[in-house]
Amino acid sequence: MPTHIYPAPTQAGQDWLLSCTPDQAAVRASWDAQQLAAIPTGPHWRVAEASLHRTLEAIRRIGAAPHGPVLAETRRGLAWWLLPPGITDELDDITVHPAGWELQCPSVERSMGGRWWLDIPDGTGQLTDPTLLGAAFGPGGYRHEGGGTQ
Repeated sequence: MPTHIYPAPTQAGQDWLLSCTPDQAAVRASWDAQQLAAIPTGPHWRVAEASLHRTLEAIRRIGAAPHGPVLAETRRGLAWWLLPPGITDELDDITVHPAGWELQCPSVERSMGGRWWLDIPDGTGQLTDPTLLGAAFGPGGYRHEGGGTQ
């Protein structure tokens, strides 16, 4: 039984996430066994890692600006943002994992192992713009077109 019900349809996001792995059958088997599945970064996206506290603040600052999926874990207080694959390994004050690093992912449909999707993949391939993310984590915060800090 799911421990978290998502308000948005999840099938498109689940299908997209599966399309980003070289072994969809292995990922499905892990999820069917209620286990996290390792999905390597690189060809489809990269991963920026930050504290859950800072991530929640960044999401508040970003507000309604479009951004990509964000995975979180309560046990260690961490979050992972999915970024475009061509990003360099450096983003001020945020760890960007190298291509080939494996993100341990739950299904889009439920939380597993203390991990859940704060913002689920929507199926379109939308990823977070590194400039937006850097601004949201910066000292002044992201400023939307209206001018104020979110």
